[in-house]
Amino acid sequence: MPGALEGLLVVALEQAVAAPLCTRQLADGGARVIKLERAGGETARHYDAAVHGTSAYFAWLNRGKESIVVDAKDAADRAMIERMVAKADVFIQNMAPGAAARLGLDAASLVARYPGIVAVDICGYGQETGAKDMRAYDMLVQAEAGICAVTGTQDAMAKVGVSIADIATGMNAHAAILEALIGKGRTGRGAAIEIAMFDAMADWMAVPLLHLEQAGRATGRHGLEHAGIYPYAAYACRDATLMISIQSPDEWRRFCAGVLGDAALADDPRFATNPDRVAHREVLGQIVGKVFAARTMAEASALLDRHRIAWGRVSQVADVAVHPALRRIAGEVGGKAFDVPRPAGRPAVLPSVIPPLDADGPALRREFAAE
Repeated sequence: MPGALEGLLVVALEQAVAAPLCTRQLADGGARVIKLERAGGETARHYDAAVHGTSAYFAWLNRGKESIVVDAKDAADRAMIERMVAKADVFIQNMAPGAAARLGLDAASLVARYPGIVAVDICGYGQETGAKDMRAYDMLVQAEAGICAVTGTQDAMAKVGVSIADIATGMNAHAAILEALIGKGRTGRGAAIEIAMFDAMADWMAVPLLHLEQAGRATGRHGLEHAGIYPYAAYACRDATLMISIQSPDEWRRFCAGVLGDAALADDPRFATNPDRVAHREVLGQIVGKVFAARTMAEASALLDRHRIAWGRVSQVADVAVHPALRRIAGEVGGKAFDVPRPAGRPAVLPSVIPPLDADGPALRREFAAE
């Protein structure tokens, strides 16, 4: 079946992760995405050569797109970009601070020229703030926004192991574009949108900030334990490690009686409420840890299932690769067929000589047919 975005043209002056993730989502929805790259290809093409000679990041983020090499400072190329933009429904860019504005390709300039376009600037920091000129990469923003302060162990901070600042920003941009397209359908007007990486991470930091500002309590780092709910933590079984989560008083009682084998523990004043359990997590952790250390993963998980307690394996990457819940996206990477079909067909919005795409992302091409 055609995707919901079939017939939509997206032009993207994009690199790295945040903007490419957004436009990949649009391509998955059926939009035609034309990716503008500099000679030699954008940054993410060269991170590694893990997937048929291209980088894992690029293969992940650029399926379903077309690509063309442009020099935005060259007059002929700049005129070609303008012709594309004039036909586009959406334009998105994540260039360095100020670069798009110097080219007249920032969101405000584009909407002034083309009132029906949805134009998106992705930046590191809000452009009306004192940090507007700071360059931004994922781990830098994680650190700047305090993510690292609440991630890791008591002994050491850590970043999150995947690019959450980039991913959150790309998803925010995708949602904002869809909202703007709905608005355009009602009013006929496009929108100029700014999406900042720091804003995405600051929003994710809302609970630690509220705890600090409203309760005067700093959020600590607890490794594989939740900072404010307990027991919500990992425990070692005889042959593997699992994580459990107790979210309600009823679950706590079932857990004590059925899993820990001590119904009276539920009313122990040290553990009766979640704040009590958080305050006494070390003592309670020893009690819970002994129960799981005596069992295999199979025995422990069966017991948890029997008493309707949520749990999950603490998986390695190799475990995820064969996980029964893993669903892949259309194409083949590494010889593994993906399960979820991508919307078929591409509207002929702009003629091109770009060949059909392979599963590793768009081939880099300089040619693009004149109108």
